[in-house]
Amino acid sequence: MLNYKIDTYLNIILFISLFSLISAFFIEFILGHQPCNLCLIQRIPYGLSIILIILNFFIRKSTQFIILLLILIFSLSFIISFYHFGIEQGFFEESMVCGLKNSSNIISKEEILNQLQYKTVNCKDVTFRIFGFSLTTINIILSLALTMMLLKIYKNYEKFKK
Repeated sequence: MLNYKIDTYLNIILFISLFSLISAFFIEFILGHQPCNLCLIQRIPYGLSIILIILNFFIRKSTQFIILLLILIFSLSFIISFYHFGIEQGFFEESMVCGLKNSSNIISKEEILNQLQYKTVNCKDVTFRIFGFSLTTINIILSLALTMMLLKIYKNYEKFKK
């Protein structure tokens, strides 16, 4: 890993997070591929990382803590992605998260029937691939790489700070 300053690494992570979210929205809204609920959940860590990194540019004294939070966020992203990959491959059973759209608004049987008319995307179904890889597989690789990079930065914080 190159010995850039911490701000350079955080800028790289910010760019990757922005690119990931923009790509996900492009695939959903422009190309028309509907995400499953786990796909939507997998976007949250990227949004959080954008907020934390931008916050770090204003509050410079907490950079090490922000890096620690980012390690936690991308570790959780890896776990969620791995779980989703396991569902895609049939290693794990789908959970309730995969089938629910917005159950808090369902009050009557008419609303339940109305909800059933809309086709929800199953977590097992891969609707979009890049170079033969599902977006979940790409997210596993990306989350793991970002976690490892952040761990190295955190471990060598004083060296990268200079």
